[in-house]
Amino acid sequence: MTNITAALHDLLNERQLPLEEAVRRHFTDTYRQRTDGTWDDRAGFVQHIAHLRTIVANATITIRDELRDGDRYADRHIAHIIKQDGGEVVQEVYLFGTLAPDGRFDRVEEVTMMLDGDEGDRAIGSAH
Repeated sequence: MTNITAALHDLLNERQLPLEEAVRRHFTDTYRQRTDGTWDDRAGFVQHIAHLRTIVANATITIRDELRDGDRYADRHIAHIIKQDGGEVVQEVYLFGTLAPDGRFDRVEEVTMMLDGDEGDRAIGSAH
């Protein structure tokens, strides 16, 4: 069973792990995600992560609250991102999701709030 810390670590920090393998490890083939009101299907999500891999040097996720109830998952986490250019972005994320029977994410809906960073990085959570 996955959680957001493990998923984001594999997606953003484990560069030797092929992107598709990292996605398959934590997300179903029918995965959908809504970030700040914009929906992506699995292909759009993979495109988003591929883009992030070009601009993110390292990401640290700190869970503030995490709840599971059957196939429901919710958390509040802080994403501290160090960019390739040395810039930093800190976002607080409120996430609600559904897990597939195998424990991978099938759907995530999240709202992000920028705590620190350049205004141009405000939409990093949904950038393609």
